[in-house]
Amino acid sequence: MKASEKLDLLFERNNGIVKTAQVLENGITKTSFYAYARQRGIEQAAHGIYVSPDAWTDSMYMLHLRCSQAVFSHESALFFHDLTDREPSPYSVTVKTGYNPASLKADGIKVYTIKKELHDVGLIMMDTPFGNAVPVYDAERTICDLIRSRSSIEMQTFQDALKQYARSREKDLRKLMRNAKMFHVEKILRQYLEVLL
Repeated sequence: MKASEKLDLLFERNNGIVKTAQVLENGITKTSFYAYARQRGIEQAAHGIYVSPDAWTDSMYMLHLRCSQAVFSHESALFFHDLTDREPSPYSVTVKTGYNPASLKADGIKVYTIKKELHDVGLIMMDTPFGNAVPVYDAERTICDLIRSRSSIEMQTFQDALKQYARSREKDLRKLMRNAKMFHVEKILRQYLEVLL
């Protein structure tokens, strides 16, 4: 199989978005790839990320490719769990303490930080509206994050999310309380739940 055929396949399998690392993993040289990109009108979307001209731009997936440790959280996670009717703007992500979020913030992304040992709590993979898998916090972790950051979140968004969660058939109150303990918001959460449940 020729390099151009391999690349066609790679772009097709990845919804028109490919990382340089994937190209190299497939035994294709950078020189061949750059020649292919010029020929096909493929654009560089970010450092090491290339998009074919006919691909829909999935900005959530692009953000994930750019910063693999960024997990969609807070308002963005609410969107994934149907706990809000608003499209997240700007996106909210959580990264490990120590990561320099300057370039993400420069692009208008809301960045939260958390200790390394709590970064993976409640981390799941979900599909963006374009069908690409990205890391997102589960609903229980998201509720705890909202409580922790309630001063920087719109009260309406916060209350609506709690009401929606309380009505949800998929809620896991045991897991929610476990997370609340871990994130030191148990007392506040109980107060909210007493009103809602």
